[in-house]
Amino acid sequence: MRIFKNLNVDFLSKRKYFYILSTAIFFIGVLNIVFRGLEFGIDFLGGTEIAIEFDKPIEIAPLRDYADNIGLGKLELKTFGSDRAILMRSELQELPSNISKNIQAKINEKIDKQFPGLPHKIVSTGSSSFIFEFENKDTVSEVSEFLFNSGYQTVRGTDEASLNQLTVRTGLSDWMKESLRNKYPDNYFKVLKEDRVGPKVGKELKQDAVVALFLSLVAILIYLAIRFKFIFAVGAVLALFHDVLITLGLYSILYGLIPGLNLEIDLTIVGAFLTIVGYSVSDTVVIFDRVRENLKLHKTLPIKDNINNALNKTMSRTVLTGGSTLLALLVLVLFGGEVLRAFSFTLFFGIIIGTYSSIFVASALVYDYAEKTKRKIEF
Repeated sequence: MRIFKNLNVDFLSKRKYFYILSTAIFFIGVLNIVFRGLEFGIDFLGGTEIAIEFDKPIEIAPLRDYADNIGLGKLELKTFGSDRAILMRSELQELPSNISKNIQAKINEKIDKQFPGLPHKIVSTGSSSFIFEFENKDTVSEVSEFLFNSGYQTVRGTDEASLNQLTVRTGLSDWMKESLRNKYPDNYFKVLKEDRVGPKVGKELKQDAVVALFLSLVAILIYLAIRFKFIFAVGAVLALFHDVLITLGLYSILYGLIPGLNLEIDLTIVGAFLTIVGYSVSDTVVIFDRVRENLKLHKTLPIKDNINNALNKTMSRTVLTGGSTLLALLVLVLFGGEVLRAFSFTLFFGIIIGTYSSIFVASALVYDYAEKTKRKIEF
């Protein structure tokens, strides 16, 4: 399939308008990053993040007031994809000792109520788990199944000496569940996920993400310098910086403005940025290949005409490839669910920006270099 047959547009004559457009969007994004900042996910901040979904819609404001008084310190709560789901974030990774004892007492009460007269005792306690010991090892499986169905994580002993023991793991989500059952007894809910990351690990992950992005750009610079000319490599890498920074600015601008869209930067989003870099450079390489081919075939033709001709010839491929990719991503944005929505949203706009930069930024930078240095580019 071919569209834009015999297209003849003088793209380079309009490059200054696109420079102005890119600069304006870039500075708007930078101002938003400076004054509003970027929201980082649990991967980079450290702490605990819990996603809970209710059967019925829930008001977030009274829930915030209630959550501040359940003993977990100051909690950050926000909606998570719909008015029935919430995302809770705490700087804590483990339960405070007093709350851990409260959970142990509540689990004891549940066991006594479900299995009246069953002899059992707690033989070991830790920050994130404790161990029950029963006189009859045959009852351990029943208790384990009961606690599991009640929402607790249980692990039975595996060797002969511990077959009568049952380990119950506890976390912030367990106390949240107990607290919310009291607050909303008629609104059933379930925990969608609980993620825990140490602050040191989060800091290291943030540094590693920046290094990974930087090294990818350096590797692309070296690759394109070898495959084409150094100025082609510089033009492509500057266009990639353009793509990443504008997409980051877009994140800052749109954060909190679109209901149901959680625009936090985590490891998944870093993966999306690296994907954008790969897609954009692939698009740019296709155009540069056609420019190199034209420069070999039409050595007497001005470089402006050769670049314009390459852009016109590759436009059909660029639009068809980008359009089909965007269509798939749009489906993921709309129907992919909360986990994939931010990732696919990032790719959707990143690919639009990357395609734009391949056409109007990378090639224009190469042309401006050739014009200002008065050097003839030959292959």
